[in-house]
Parts: sequence; structure tokens; C-alpha cells
Amino acid sequence: MNKAFEKWSSGDAYESFMGRWSRRVADDFLQWLAPLPRANWLEVGCGTGALTEAICRGAKPASLVACDPSPEFLSFARSSIGESSVTFRVAGADDLPRRDGGFDLIVSGLVLNFLPRPSDAVRSMRERLRRGGMLAAYVWDYGEGMQFLRFFWDEAVAMDPSVVQFDEGRRFPLCRPDALIQLFEQGGLDSVETIVLEIATAFPDFDAYWSPFLGGTGPAPSFVDSLDRDARRQLRLRLKQRLTPSADGSIQLVARALGVRGLVAV
Repeated sequence: MNKAFEKWSSGDAYESFMGRWSRRVADDFLQWLAPLPRANWLEVGCGTGALTEAICRGAKPASLVACDPSPEFLSFARSSIGESSVTFRVAGADDLPRRDGGFDLIVSGLVLNFLPRPSDAVRSMRERLRRGGMLAAYVWDYGEGMQFLRFFWDEAVAMDPSVVQFDEGRRFPLCRPDALIQLFEQGGLDSVETIVLEIATAFPDFDAYWSPFLGGTGPAPSFVDSLDRDARRQLRLRLKQRLTPSADGSIQLVARALGVRGLVAV
């Protein structure tokens, strides 16, 4: 599997695999930002709408422009979010909309590490903020904090060492506090801070853990989709042996995200 062939085509599959956890982290991230109501927002890479929904519910925005390059993801978000303050646009980080006077806040959830040039994206977002405006983002801690993915890639690499090139923990060195601070400071942001956001990820049984990997949307599911039947069975067996269930049969794990924020000088 080539990384260029990762699929991001199904909103339903993404929700089952990652979106449900993204929604919980989005609420904690928004609480950390503590935004004033009636602000004008731009969201970069809204996906299926996890952060979009949190902003509508918790920040009462005057306006929110939610962008994503995937029409399928936008369709999913649009169908589940009916707020009149939200405008959805098909746009990537290299083609962001502007607002007269600048946006008050620009946010991006679980996107920065997937961009080919995150430093360019940060500068582009900063240019669209008003003076005193805030730029903030969060990413998963793929190296250590995303247990259900860490176990997956550890077993995939143990099965075939060449798979290491697809391991998100190795692919995304940006997903560390020091790297995020450096990215924002070099992008011209002041008062840069980071935070650790951690949630529980509980699976009722092993099948509930494994099934979302079969959806074909995102790096790990795309990798599973590329395997032949025997390799897929072998990976499933390795994971089932690796994951120790609780007394009730459930699998109790944690997922960690890293948030970062900075301000445009007044």
C-alpha cells in the first residue's frame, strides 16, 4: 500500500473508526479555548463535523465557515448539523476563504499532520486572522497516546517489518508538544501553549475493536483493505492475542490528543 492511496471517502466509516472519539476530544479542546460567544470562526478540515458541532453547541458563533477537501465528509457533516450560522465549503488548506476584517478564531482538528506542508498552512491561517485573533489545533498523539492504533501498528510491523513506513507514530513527528510549539512560533504566532487531552476508548469486545478497521477510510483501515485474506486473518489473530480484555470481556484503552494555540499580536 502506498500512502498516496489512503482513502477518505466514507463519512459513515470514518465515524465508526475515528469520528466518535474525535467528538469527545473536540468538547475538551473547545473548553480549553474558552471562546467568547458571537465570534466569527473558520474551521480547516472539518471532516464529518466533530469540532463543528462542538463549536455550534458550546461557543454560539456568529458565523462559522467549515472547510474540507472531501465532498463526502462535508455531505455527512451538513446532514447532521443544521445550524444557520454554519457555511460548508469544499476547500483545502491551500485554498482557504477570507473574511473582511479577519476571523476571530481559526481552528483545525486532527488535520495538521496530514498536510504536506503544515508550516505553509499555519502561515496561511494566520494571515486570515484579525489582530488579536487565535489560531488553535489538535492532533492525535500517534507515537504513544493512541493505544488502539499503537497496538495495531506494533502488530502489523511485527508481522511484516516493511510496514513500518505506514506506522502513523513514525510518519507524523509533528504530533509532539515541542514540534507543535515550534510550528506555531515559526508561523508568527505569539503566546503559544499546548495541552494534553486524554479520553477513554472502551470497546465492548474484540469484534467491536476490530470491525472499524474494515471500513477502508483512514490510514489503518486503508492498510487493512490492502491485505490479502490470509494476512488480514493473521493480523486479526495477533491483535486478539495482544489485547487483554477486562473481566466483562470489554477492552479498556485510552486515546491522547495534543492541543496547541497561539495569538496574532495586537
